[in-house]
This record gives sequence, C-alpha cells and structure tokens, in this order.
Amino acid sequence: MKRFDGLNGHGLRVWGLTGLIAMGVFLLTRIVLLVHAVIFSQQTLDVLLVPLALGVLRDIPAAAVVASPWLVFELLFSAKWRDRLRRPLFAVYLFTLLFVAVSEGIFWDEFSVRFNFIALDYLVFTTEVIGNIKESYPVGKIVAALAVLTAVVFWGLRRPLRQALAVDVKRRSQLGWALGLLVVAWVSAYKMAPPEFAANTYANELADNGWRSFLWAARQNKLNYRQFYATRPDGEVMTDLQRLSGHGLVTATQQPVQKVAYKPAKQPNVVVVMMESMSAEYMATFGNDEGLTPNLDRLAKEGLLFTRLYAAGTRTVRGLEALSAGLPPLPGKSVVRWPNITNLNTLGGALAARGWSPHFLYGGYGMFDNMNGYFAAQGYKVTDRTGFKDGLIEFENVWGVADEHLFDQVLGEIDADAAAGRPFFGHIMTASNHVPFTYPEGRIDIPSPGKRRGGVKYADYAVGRFIEMAKQKPWFDNTIFVFVADHCASSAGKAKIPVHRYHIPAIVYAPKLIAPKRVDTLASQIDLVPTMLAMLGLQGDDHFVGRDILRMPPEEGRALLSTYQNLGYLKGDVMTVLEPRRKIETFKISADGKDAQPMPTNPQLAEEAIAYFQGAALLMDRHGEHGEAAAPSRGGL
Repeated sequence: MKRFDGLNGHGLRVWGLTGLIAMGVFLLTRIVLLVHAVIFSQQTLDVLLVPLALGVLRDIPAAAVVASPWLVFELLFSAKWRDRLRRPLFAVYLFTLLFVAVSEGIFWDEFSVRFNFIALDYLVFTTEVIGNIKESYPVGKIVAALAVLTAVVFWGLRRPLRQALAVDVKRRSQLGWALGLLVVAWVSAYKMAPPEFAANTYANELADNGWRSFLWAARQNKLNYRQFYATRPDGEVMTDLQRLSGHGLVTATQQPVQKVAYKPAKQPNVVVVMMESMSAEYMATFGNDEGLTPNLDRLAKEGLLFTRLYAAGTRTVRGLEALSAGLPPLPGKSVVRWPNITNLNTLGGALAARGWSPHFLYGGYGMFDNMNGYFAAQGYKVTDRTGFKDGLIEFENVWGVADEHLFDQVLGEIDADAAAGRPFFGHIMTASNHVPFTYPEGRIDIPSPGKRRGGVKYADYAVGRFIEMAKQKPWFDNTIFVFVADHCASSAGKAKIPVHRYHIPAIVYAPKLIAPKRVDTLASQIDLVPTMLAMLGLQGDDHFVGRDILRMPPEEGRALLSTYQNLGYLKGDVMTVLEPRRKIETFKISADGKDAQPMPTNPQLAEEAIAYFQGAALLMDRHGEHGEAAAPSRGGL
C-alpha cells in the first residue's frame, strides 16, 4: 500500500541501520560488563542472563534516540550536502559509539555501575579527571586503537549503507512516519526509569543502558548514598542522629505545630540575607587589611558574630538548602534542585505555622537552579527580579539587579506585612558579588566593573545602605537581621576538601533585641536554623538536624562540608571524608585550614560522619516527594 511506502524510504532505512549498529555496540558492551561481573565480582551467570535479555529490550528506544540525528540529517539536508557529509559523519558516529563503550567499561571497572552523576562530575572537573585518566590508562594507544577499529567497521558497513540509500522514496511520504516514530522513540526513552526489578544491584545495572543512565543522571543529579557510601544499620544511624542533633524528633517533613505556643509576646521580623560568595577572608574581622567590608565589620562588632561557621558546600543551592531545610549536604545535586519536592521541614514553614509571613526574594532570575520552584513549593512567597516594583530597578546585569534595588524591594515587602499586622520572615539572596562584577557608579571607590574586590565592596555598601534605611522604619527595633554567605568565592585548594574555602561570616544584628557577642564554637551552616528558632523561643518546633550554636558545648562543635561527591565531617582539627566506593579517609587539618595531612581514621568520628550523612539520606528517602508517608521516628527506624 502506498501509505506504507514512506517506511521504506532512505531516511528511515539509514535510521534503522544506525540504530541497529548502536544496539550491536550496546549488546557487546553489556556482554563485556557481564563477563567482568562474573570474573571480578563473583557474580553467577544464571543470575545475569535475564538482565542481559531485558537490557536488549531496553536498548531499543535508547538506540533509536542515539541514531535519531541520522533521520533528521537524511530528510532535512539537501542531496548535495548529504553526499558530502554522510561518510565523515558516519565515521564520527561509529567512533563515538565505540569511545563511549570503552569509557563505560572503564567506569564499570571502577564503580561497577552504569554512568551516573559521577560521570557528570567528570565533565565538570575536567582538569583533575583528564589528569587522572592520563596517569591511569594509555589514552593515546586506546584512541589509536579505536580509530583503527572505526576504520575496519566503517569498511565492513559500506555495503549495508549503500543498500539503505538505494531505495528512492519521496521525502514528503517519509516525513509523517519519521515524525511519528521519532516522538514514540523519544517519549519512550524519556520515560524509561532505571531498572529495579532485582535485589541484585549488578543485575539491575547490567539491564540498564549507559546512554540512558547518563541522561537520567543529568536530569536527576543524585547519587544514592546507600549504594556508594559507607553505611551503618539504619536504626543505629537514627539513634545517633537524634543524639547528635540534641532532640528526639528529627525529620525532613513539615510537622503540625503543637498546641502549646512557644512564641514571644511580640513576634519579631526575621530577615536572613544570604550574601553571594562573601568569604570570611574578605572581612577585616577575620584579618583582611584591604578595607572592603566596613559595614559588615561594624555589624560584626555590634551584633552576634559566629567566628567559626562553615558553609555546607560550594554552590548557592547548598547554602539555600542549609538555611531553609537545615539538612546535611547529600552527594549529587542539592535538594533545592530536586523536582516536585513539597512539604519539607523548613525554617519558613516552621515560622509560617506560628504566624510569620515567609518570603524568598532573589536579585536574579529565580528559574535558575529551581530556586523559585523550590521555595514556592515550600510555601514561601517568591519574588525575583521579574516581580520587582515598577521603576525600582535602575541598574542590572545578566546575573541580577544591583543589591541596593533588591534591598529596596525587601523594605517594601516588610512595610506591606507590617501594615497588615503580620510578622515578616524573609530569605534574601543577593547577586552583585558575582561575575561580571558590575554595579552603579559612584557608590564605592572601585570603578565598575571592579572584579572580585569591587563586587565585595559594593555588596558591603548595599548592606550598609539597607541597614541605614531600615533604621528609619517603625518596625526596625523589632527586627532580627542575619547576614551570612551562601558559600566562599573560591573552592580551590590543595586538600581534598580545603577547609579554609568554606569559612563564611555569620552575623545576627538586632541592637534592641540581641546583645553583641563573639561565639567561637565550630559550627555548620545548617546550625543557623535551630539557632534562630531558639532565639525566637520556638525550641519546641525544632526538628532539624542542626543544633542551637549558643547552647552547644564548644567541645561538641563540628562542621559538615561537601563537594559534589565527597562528604566532610570536621570535628576539632580532624576531617573525616566519606567518598564513593564506601571509602573513608581522615586528615589532620592545619590551623589555617589550608593543609590536610592523612591520618588513621577515628572509628567514633567515622560513625558520627555516617550518622549525619546517611541520616540525611534516610530522612529524604522517608519524606519522598510530598512527605505524606513519612512517619518520624523517636527511637530508630
């Protein structure tokens, strides 16, 4: 029938051929991984044969997607360009399939899994990864061998390729079939979740497809803690987590407030200002002599200063996570970027249950890193640069509006809540101390663009202006301001987790409510959430992992730090690092935090580190997406 003629056109035939080639490579890869699992991981062949067959079925949509550019090429390019480009592109296609197959074999040899977020990390930290690969494998010989193999395969596929092109069918009759089949292939591949049909991890991984798992990791950016990191029995972990947090109920899920009210007679406004990349090293308070932060230094003297507080991670989303959900950092991407997460136990949620009006305000575009979606899903009123008052923004760059305009918007929001008789809670995220470091002229003595020094000094100027304007407001005396960085400006260092690159300022300023004081207890960014609840008299609503810094004995102080993969537990001068492949390393940290010397692992510190990070993973597993099924435990899981 003529309606089916399009199925026999050259476009679909080439797509079919290249898809079959991909499936052949996928099958060969899976067989190699199976043999590796049997020889080196003591797996039995009978357990892995079913996953081998299931994997072939799962390869079909993956192969169709991988080969789909060929369909587009054959149907949309002119005959002249097709003839010119087909052979070199075919060679590139074959080389890419073979290169990825070898890469996946190397990855399996190290981690015994398909591509995941670690593979994505390899694309982020290219300098370290490429150096490691060059030292570990004969890269030149591998690439040369792949080039030769590509040439051999190319030669062997000349005839099938000519045969696929031999049938001449009008392009118009192929387009409908092509579009329909493309949609089916892409939708099927997109919806294909990781296989979890067996208790045997090797079986599940063998049934998967490396291309699919890589794209899935790009969407999810999560590493399964239990699969890759050192673990302890869940019940022991939760018991220790409750002990370490200082209270019997620890949860990631928002809890209904108790009937007993733990609130002061007049609820103060709370304004948390999270300052972009404001490392402690920029402040005179911590030894800087460049005069970059006169306003923050003044607030540090007049307020409550935490001198040894450390960021949870190296990106803004880690800071947002720590100051909202108060969770230890999990490997992979931050909870802020997880899709469809609602009903989390957050500072804003806890305060909203007691009558505060929670806000999240950001000087940039809140779609970035899912900031708007995350905070809106937790019940915050969200305002980014697109929602600022008309005429308020006079200066902006690609990254965000000038901090002074962000603070002007904040003042207006507080005024509105005060007029309505509602106490205000705001989580404010600044943007000016970030590339390209441009800001309004005439504010500071460093012309714009002022690079990092200018960004820091302008951010400090904006903070000083904000406080001076707030002092003119009738609500100022009953307002608590918290100034804290999201992370440091740089994460580079010689150590695996360079401690000095996590040291951030944290200042609580409320001259009518809180007396000036220096607190030298070692603490984590996540501890600010329970500390603020305690300041507000809401200790009974504290179900967070962190601790009230003001009541924590100095000898129990600790910090939780992370990269994308490595999870650090700093207690005293000892850093315990949990790494993929269930590896634990321990380092003695120098006084300035710049040097780390390997040392034997302290079993107690290792157990505490696991309790924090595995405990956080358990809390999020129990929470799920919406928290309905979570049943907080007071004595273990």
